[in-house]
Amino acid sequence: MTHVEGTIAGPGGQRATVLFLVDSGATYTLLPHDIWQSIGLAATRAMTFSLADGTTVERRVSECHISLPQGQGHTPVILGEPGDEALLGTVTLEILGLVLNPFTRQLQPMRMMLA
Repeated sequence: MTHVEGTIAGPGGQRATVLFLVDSGATYTLLPHDIWQSIGLAATRAMTFSLADGTTVERRVSECHISLPQGQGHTPVILGEPGDEALLGTVTLEILGLVLNPFTRQLQPMRMMLA
């Protein structure tokens, strides 16, 4: 398992530090309930997600600024419910131009291919 510490910022500039599990099977980044509330995020829509075991859950989604040691940017995030853990998903990784190296279990810059 790979973890990375990041800082997230809400619309009013409130910040929080989060230890994310890098989850190459997760599409969106998930913020724990207490964290997203502390930085003042509000839902912009709801989406249905499929879990690894095939069940589906509905979660609210928002956006925030995220800073990792490897880069920073604006990303969509799932607003977690109590008990949900912080996950760093592939959409955020792609926005930041990063990939998870499966051999070293580290984040590294994405190789860009020109068409």
